Amino acid sequence: MPNGTGDLTNQPARLRVMIADDVMETRRSTRLMLTLVPEAKLVAIAHDGRQAVDMARKHKPDIALMDISMPGMDGVEAIAEILKYQPGVGCIVISAERDKQTLRRAIAAGAKGYLIKPITSEELIDEVRRVAALLKEGGQPDDKKRQRHERTIYLQQMAMIYVKARRTDDKALAVFEELAADPDCAVPWLQSLAVIYVFRKEWGKLQKLSARLERLTHS
Repeated sequence: MPNGTGDLTNQPARLRVMIADDVMETRRSTRLMLTLVPEAKLVAIAHDGRQAVDMARKHKPDIALMDISMPGMDGVEAIAEILKYQPGVGCIVISAERDKQTLRRAIAAGAKGYLIKPITSEELIDEVRRVAALLKEGGQPDDKKRQRHERTIYLQQMAMIYVKARRTDDKALAVFEELAADPDCAVPWLQSLAVIYVFRKEWGKLQKLSARLERLTHS
């Protein structure tokens, strides 16, 4: 496949997506999952950070799915370089890196989302569509909105870590309750919070949350 694109750019699409990862199997699995997003079209596949920067300039993706650990230029450096010349690209990190410092670096570089490997097709679909919705809003957020956005990304990624680790301790509880304080909190996070309440036998909180979930799932 020449330049990692082959015949990917032959058909028009509303949402142009690029994948950047140095592991062939990961590129393949991500590409396969992306086919489940009918409004998205893969326009480029990069094998490292430097190639991702070059392909972003050439193919002008709307969304870039970026690994962190790549040779030469890592994903965070590549995101910063891409956004320097194309600030409208929605960069989503897909990485096995779980530490807070890496997450903060990615957010500071301009990442709009952060998924922790291994990911499910549902996680990828939801994140691509969430970032696409952000792009449609257009414009540059003010400092307060940017800070809230960065905080939300951080909370969501910590929540994802806690779900996979099946944590129900005080730290996990605090993260899910802060997410739930948002009226637009996604149902899966509310469901995870409900599980924590059951485990901790916090029946009063569970009753209120159940009523909220009932309204959301039947609206």
